[in-house]
Amino acid sequence: MVKWARRIAILSGVAALGACAAPPPEEAPPPPEPTNAVEAGLSPGPAMSTLPLTPEDAEAARLSFVESCPKLLGRNDNSGIEAYWTPACEAAPLWGSDPVGFFDAFFETAQIGSGEAFLTGYFEPQIDGVREKRDGYDVAVYGMPDDLIRDPEYAGEGRGPLGRVDETGAFVPYYERAEIVAGALDGKAPVIGWAKDPVDFFFLQIQGSGQLIGPDGDVLRIGYAGQNGREYVAIGRTLRERGVFAPGEATMQGIVEWLHANPDEADEVMNGNKSWVFFKELTGDGPLGALGVPVRAHASVAADPKFIPLGAPVFIDAAHDVADGLWIAQDTGGAIKGANRFDTFWGAGAEAKTIAGGMSSDASALVFLPKGTLARLAQ
Repeated sequence: MVKWARRIAILSGVAALGACAAPPPEEAPPPPEPTNAVEAGLSPGPAMSTLPLTPEDAEAARLSFVESCPKLLGRNDNSGIEAYWTPACEAAPLWGSDPVGFFDAFFETAQIGSGEAFLTGYFEPQIDGVREKRDGYDVAVYGMPDDLIRDPEYAGEGRGPLGRVDETGAFVPYYERAEIVAGALDGKAPVIGWAKDPVDFFFLQIQGSGQLIGPDGDVLRIGYAGQNGREYVAIGRTLRERGVFAPGEATMQGIVEWLHANPDEADEVMNGNKSWVFFKELTGDGPLGALGVPVRAHASVAADPKFIPLGAPVFIDAAHDVADGLWIAQDTGGAIKGANRFDTFWGAGAEAKTIAGGMSSDASALVFLPKGTLARLAQ
């Protein structure tokens, strides 16, 4: 809007002054956005000994780093850093006492770009749900359907769009949320559980993993298996456009309360988000992140793998002090893009939900890289 207003003012001035007016100077195009950490620029951070790293924090990070190493060593590094992680990975499971000393012995700190970061939080929801359908539990938790495929016309040309083949043999977009809620997948996809509350399940889908807790205390842990390929629409934006919330007021807790208080409108609002997430049962002791290992409370963080190698330690100094400390990049997220954008994981339960739901914080961030990495990149 500002740019167009300025252009109108310039044109008005030209009309008033006639042909003698000089044309406005051309604006230089903005520099291209960096596509990885190397393009963003890496600079040396402070000495490890100057960081306020506690033994408890370092030990939790070391254990998560140990779990990450098999995946870290086997992944292609899209950040451009291509660090040599083997010595640290070999030493990590054998390290005894003094976990702070482990990181001091094998790592150097680096700042990516400005180092100025922004944090949000996520958690593992616990909602009412059961394995077998019963009265009061009728929201189907679907596994991956057999007819969800990628467009075969894209064979050999990368990842084509998701969809299905209809009765005429044509490739069409997959069923959207409203169609799935109405029963489009009956008999076409496995049902691995049943949730009690459609609003609670809606937000579990946004988180991507969670626990179904039965009335007898039975726990079914579920994790992300796939998605229908349809558009994700943020429900907070929908409610702001309807005038329910002013900008900045649409918290998760507030949205949930509004949906429960307005059941006649809730289905329509939720169905405006056409995306649907499919699940699989998890048998481990935590939800799986994008790295393929369990994410841990106050130890695992989601990052953009184009800028942070998945498996790398990240030290965060946040305005929201509860997020201060050492984290391991073990997950990704659709909104987690850029050099210093992180989503902190807080585990399960009421406290985790409260912290994650309120986490919106500026911070500074350092990535820990194997010693000698910066010198090699500078050559």
